[in-house]
Amino acid sequence: MTGGPLVVLVGPMGSGKSTVGALLAERLGAPYRDTDADIVAAEGREISDIFIEDGEEHFRALERDAVAAALAGHEGVLALGGGAILDAGTRALLAGLPVAYLSMDVDEAVRRVGLNTARPLLAVNPRRQWRELMEARRHLYTEVARAVVTTDDRTPEEVAGAVLAALDLKKDA
Repeated sequence: MTGGPLVVLVGPMGSGKSTVGALLAERLGAPYRDTDADIVAAEGREISDIFIEDGEEHFRALERDAVAAALAGHEGVLALGGGAILDAGTRALLAGLPVAYLSMDVDEAVRRVGLNTARPLLAVNPRRQWRELMEARRHLYTEVARAVVTTDDRTPEEVAGAVLAALDLKKDA
């Protein structure tokens, strides 16, 4: 291994980490990995089910382990779950890495995430819940990010291009 991921994407749910991550991986000719998908595969159930059946604390422990494993063993593009940055150990592992924070405003979030999706932290009053989550997390996203890229009114392709430019990465595609 040469030194970790080429790009790590952080940001709130619905910011496009998975979509943009796959585009970045394609453009960079690198593998793509999503820690939420790692957790679902390892547990054999959806994240919303883990929250409901075992609670947020259990999920966060799974997430912490999944992120640490991915940071240690993945050299491509890596997307982290929206709450991964809540863990101080995870934030320490992200220090010095090429992290891009995909940011968006509440109206864009509600439009993308919708009101009827399986997002356990947005189950009641999604707009208010999203604002509260962002008030608690925005400074943590900013803390770990080398670049902040807004996704509002941008296509995934435009966001991917902005991430490449912000992190000064070459496009091989």
